[in-house]
Amino acid sequence: MALSSKNQLLSLLLLILSSCILIPEPTVVSFNPSIGITYSRHPTSNLPRPDRVVSTLRSLGVTHVRILNPDHDIIRAFSYSGISLLLSISNTYIHAMAANQSQAVQWLYRNVVPFYPRAHITTISVGNDILTSSPDLTASLISAIRHVHLALHDLGIRKILVSTTLPFDIITSPFPPSAAEFKKPAAEWIMKPILDFITTTNSSFLINAYPYKLFRSHPEVPIGYALFQQNPFNFREDPTTGVQYRNLFDVMVDAVNSAMAAMDHKGIPVIVTETGWPSDGDVNEPEANKQYASMYNVGLVRHLRSGLGTPMRREGPTETYIFELFDEDMKQGPRSDRHWGVLNRNMTMKYPIPFSGSNRCFVALLKQMVVSFCLMFAFLV
Repeated sequence: MALSSKNQLLSLLLLILSSCILIPEPTVVSFNPSIGITYSRHPTSNLPRPDRVVSTLRSLGVTHVRILNPDHDIIRAFSYSGISLLLSISNTYIHAMAANQSQAVQWLYRNVVPFYPRAHITTISVGNDILTSSPDLTASLISAIRHVHLALHDLGIRKILVSTTLPFDIITSPFPPSAAEFKKPAAEWIMKPILDFITTTNSSFLINAYPYKLFRSHPEVPIGYALFQQNPFNFREDPTTGVQYRNLFDVMVDAVNSAMAAMDHKGIPVIVTETGWPSDGDVNEPEANKQYASMYNVGLVRHLRSGLGTPMRREGPTETYIFELFDEDMKQGPRSDRHWGVLNRNMTMKYPIPFSGSNRCFVALLKQMVVSFCLMFAFLV
């Protein structure tokens, strides 16, 4: 190759290099909601060890994990991982904690004190879906929440927030979102004290929101509307506000915002503690399949990363947890109830979910490759 040709090629490569160096980093939106996953260790299932699970979650870019039925091994595995934890106290403890604060102290000594702050615990949910799954415990819920909060403060731990996880069916109807309210009589005798506590302690409203279940109970809802599919006519307008909703997830979140506002509690942060889509189901559940599960979860992450929030609140939910890490093979009920997991038992993903939400690694790799190539070429000539 002639010297002039080599110089021209080298000049071209240097131009490419300079262009790559100037590649802008991805735009960071003002609101960056946290996207996590729910992890529960089923005693009857042969699941991978917690340390292996944590390693896989870190490699996937997962930054937040909600732990159902926490135990020593799981929480210890997350120490120094950089992953934020939302712990859920089993419903079986609620009555005892409500009756005696010492029961809350004992639970904290088992599951928080030995690991905090090495394990980054940010929130504790006192119970899960109590109003639906354990209605007999409803009267004990507020006392249990307060006792856990007071026990944390007595232990000198003030940065862990306390709340409870509520089912979406406490809402009268999500259509239209602006008219949604909490069902009566629960609105006054249980929801009001919960909202008062959350406001006083600067905590968050925790809700399980499943567009799949709402879609199943409302046949008039198009499947694409539930799966974040984008097209010009895929929206529903709130007749009261005139706001257009382009997916069912936003409808549900804003229904919660409206219900809180109707009780004079605006601006409370919302955490969606469970959402997702089943990857398999019975014959009468054709929409429960891997393709739709992938479409929902990938669409959910893309929507949350967009920074658009919801029509009612620009920041949207502050945290959203996909349900769940593994299938529950031993669970009773419809087949779809057992197939919400996104990981196989060998720790491979059923389908890719872009948890990290960034292409910085690609940009950095591209720059590094061009630099190396240019240096190698310069050495050869």
